[in-house]
Amino acid sequence: MLVILDDIEDNGEFAKLLEESQRDRETGQIKTGKVIAVKEEGLLIDVGEKVEGFLGLSEVADKDGNIPFKVGDSLEVFVSAGRGERPSVSYKKAIKVAKMQEKIKELGSNFKDIIIEGKITRKNKGGYVVESEGVEYFMPRASAAIKESSKTIGQKIKACIIDVRPDENSIILSRRRFFEIDDEKQAEGIGKLLEEKDKIFDGVVKSVTSFGMFVEVDGVKGLVHYTEISHRGPVNTSKLYKEGDAVKLKVVGYDEEKKRLSFSIKATTIDPWKEVQKELKKGYAIKVIVSNIEPYGAFVDIGNDIEGFLHVSEISWSKDIKHPGDYLKVGEEIDVEVIEIDPINRRLRVSLKNLLEKPFDSFAKTHKVDDIVKGKVATLTDFGAFISLGQVDGLLHNEDAFWEKGTKCKDAFKVGEEVEVRIIKIDTANKRISLSRRALEESPAEAFGKKHGVDSVIKGSVIDIKDFGVFIAVDGMDVLIKNEDLYPLKKEEIKEGDEIECVILSIDKYANRVRASVKRLEKQKQKDEIRAFNSDEKMTLGDKLKDKIKRQ
Repeated sequence: MLVILDDIEDNGEFAKLLEESQRDRETGQIKTGKVIAVKEEGLLIDVGEKVEGFLGLSEVADKDGNIPFKVGDSLEVFVSAGRGERPSVSYKKAIKVAKMQEKIKELGSNFKDIIIEGKITRKNKGGYVVESEGVEYFMPRASAAIKESSKTIGQKIKACIIDVRPDENSIILSRRRFFEIDDEKQAEGIGKLLEEKDKIFDGVVKSVTSFGMFVEVDGVKGLVHYTEISHRGPVNTSKLYKEGDAVKLKVVGYDEEKKRLSFSIKATTIDPWKEVQKELKKGYAIKVIVSNIEPYGAFVDIGNDIEGFLHVSEISWSKDIKHPGDYLKVGEEIDVEVIEIDPINRRLRVSLKNLLEKPFDSFAKTHKVDDIVKGKVATLTDFGAFISLGQVDGLLHNEDAFWEKGTKCKDAFKVGEEVEVRIIKIDTANKRISLSRRALEESPAEAFGKKHGVDSVIKGSVIDIKDFGVFIAVDGMDVLIKNEDLYPLKKEEIKEGDEIECVILSIDKYANRVRASVKRLEKQKQKDEIRAFNSDEKMTLGDKLKDKIKRQ
């Protein structure tokens, strides 16, 4: 960048810019002053002038507001012309000037293109002031290569020293020159690194981003994408690294278009997935450590830089899990079962609940058919309701819930409502539990049976005619007379509203069914007539015998 410097000097622009940058600086010198008075607002300093100088509290007070000097103490101050006869003195400026002079002496004559890393602290008409290790450098605007924004002040930059002026206590920087040198070094360094792709390098993290981090190796910058940090897969880089961290890495690629080198940290270690494929199989039970908990599940460390995923649905057989953190803690050791190994997508899924006794098996051990239990309505459907019995659900069909035909659970119950039911079936093969609510109540058939017994003669009106028979209504009960039991009546002559007399065949109080028969009633009537006829015949013969005996 010497050409740029020469150009600026030739047309006088540099001198002008430097002069403008110094306008805010007061010319003066460093002197040893003596404290002659300590006041609430600051110190009076004797610097050998006609009038003592005044040093404000902001110049000397520590963070707690204490003044570390007393009357008679000596200190170095920068003295310049003030307003009126009182000289202007500055303790902080003396320190800065001293550091600048020390730095200029340190640099000597071999200062060209030394790289300085610092922060832009302020700007002036000529350019910017860059501070590094307590030394303030001047960077002309023409050499800054900066697009000004609200973030300019405070921005960290690298720049090259292009001039040192001891008489003016100034060191001049150029960011443009740094880019020229850096581009040359990067190109040269990238070439060397690409030649040693199998070598493990020492790098330093320069910045962390949402997509990874930029790392510097031997002065060459490259990107470590967040997928190249760990074999376990994409990670949150900011949780693992910070600026300045030392890392081991390998070169894995170079983007010619973007001129960007790609590094990998995980490439420096053996791929643990090879061990996983060799040692683990689906169904294996392993010990793991909970490494991270999210609302949708937990990540577990299997011990070789690989994480398995434990979905919230695989934590417990309970369906009421609100958050995995209610069941697990980071750092906790647990036993899990491997349920999926996907080496292509590098995915390992595990289950905790598979190693726990299944709720159905536990329920089947402690309950039996005909047990009466209480549960809460979990789900309502068109065909019934699922009743929660702790960690298992039982099915209550509409027809098992009510004796009244057509009544549905969804119309009678609400989710969360407690109901009492009887277990009518435990299907171990299909893991199903069937429930009945009406089994706890007296059926209409049972009530009917208290008034009428089998073989009782009843009479009712026809309310429905089916292909298989006829229903008649008797005391609130629908009584079925099948086709084969209608004789001697002719079905085609029967119509709704007709009264039929019949005899009860059976009363099934559990199925809520009553059957009757006209045919059987007719047989009964015939038997009764025969019995009556036979009885009359016997009496007539006896009478005749009595008469015959009397005559003899």
